[in-house]
Amino acid sequence: MTTATVTPNDLSITPRDRRFGREEKTPRWWHGDDPYATAFYNALSITFPKGEAFFVDSVRAFRHGADARLADDIKNFVTQEAMHSREHVAFNNRAADAGYDIAPLEEKVQERLDFIATKPKIASLAATMALEHFTAILAHELLANPKHLEGADEATAELWRWHASEEIEHKGVAFDTWMHATKDWSRAKRWKVKSLVMVNVTYNFLKHRWEGMLDLLEQDGLTGAKVKWRMFKYAVLSPGMVRKWFTPWIAYFLPGFHPWNEDDRQLIRDYDAEVGTKFDTSGRKVRRAA
Repeated sequence: MTTATVTPNDLSITPRDRRFGREEKTPRWWHGDDPYATAFYNALSITFPKGEAFFVDSVRAFRHGADARLADDIKNFVTQEAMHSREHVAFNNRAADAGYDIAPLEEKVQERLDFIATKPKIASLAATMALEHFTAILAHELLANPKHLEGADEATAELWRWHASEEIEHKGVAFDTWMHATKDWSRAKRWKVKSLVMVNVTYNFLKHRWEGMLDLLEQDGLTGAKVKWRMFKYAVLSPGMVRKWFTPWIAYFLPGFHPWNEDDRQLIRDYDAEVGTKFDTSGRKVRRAA
């Protein structure tokens, strides 16, 4: 992979409008008939509709005065995130149809977002930037390592891979918007605020997702120390998605950090080639007809 210290000039953020699993009944344990793998991804998915609406609002609040390139990136970021929310609403509804009560988990997400809304808007943008880094790390790992979705329901696995490709594609937008919004700040102030927010976001993200996973497992009748150990083992040890986050997370605090320090667009190109993404005359990505 090559290295970039800014968003690449030739990057195109172009939404892929796809729908998943609309005509299908998603199995309760859709990920390889494994309640732990299913709980891991379900707990994440439940956060996306409200979370991504928050991301959109946080970024759009600072679009004024942005240069043409950033303004266009923000517009396409908003479109991609809106489609992600739509598809995860549909997926979450299928999880509810399979018997999960997701309303309490959605309420907890809303409570956290309501708390952040009491802070200055720049804090919301900093939280969005931190969470977008988390999703970019997750997205990279999902596309780079097929074992994470091995054995999963096909339509649901495709949802996650599609989402991952676009998260990588727009991973620099919140950061670039932050740089635009804080252009009059000193480097020290900018680093201090983004670092403190990342630490706070990390604690709350991991704590609440862990609680969400255990809540979903409890609804499956799985409780106790052994269940917690098996959930921890899946998340941290094998396949260990959370463990994969550590090094990229540390990089966020280093001088000169930018999400595109790792140029992993090859993962997007490989994904597009595999699923047959085509471009229309406007440059928007469309899916090849089945």
